[in-house]
Amino acid sequence: MTVGIRDVARAAGVSTATVSRALGRGPVSDALREQVEAAVRATGYRPNLSARRLRSQAAQTIGLIVADIRNPFFTAVSRAVEDAAFAKGMRVILCNTDEDPAREAMYLRLMEEERVTGVIFAPTGAAADSLRAEPPPFPSC
Repeated sequence: MTVGIRDVARAAGVSTATVSRALGRGPVSDALREQVEAAVRATGYRPNLSARRLRSQAAQTIGLIVADIRNPFFTAVSRAVEDAAFAKGMRVILCNTDEDPAREAMYLRLMEEERVTGVIFAPTGAAADSLRAEPPPFPSC
């Protein structure tokens, strides 16, 4: 059975709103924060990242879509992206397309559905042409 925020609140003797504030570094006293953190440790609570993402609309995730991960260039790029993302407290979803336009399109849809923060994409020529005509719904720079 999964431990939820209500279970932590019950164990700490506080409201779910207080647990949320304490875990989100909101305005609570140090003593109350420690009380909630002790309840988290006692219950084994793990945050539900999907629920958090729905509430905040921020995934803190970067999508990385490459043509062939075996290519040393993409291996180096993947490593650099992951290192940079880790330094900023973000995660990376890595997708390998094997230069298949259908897989590229599917992975772009996946990134949109996952509500990733942004996408780094090395498209095939056909995909690059279609992206110029209709850019995906991701932030660009």
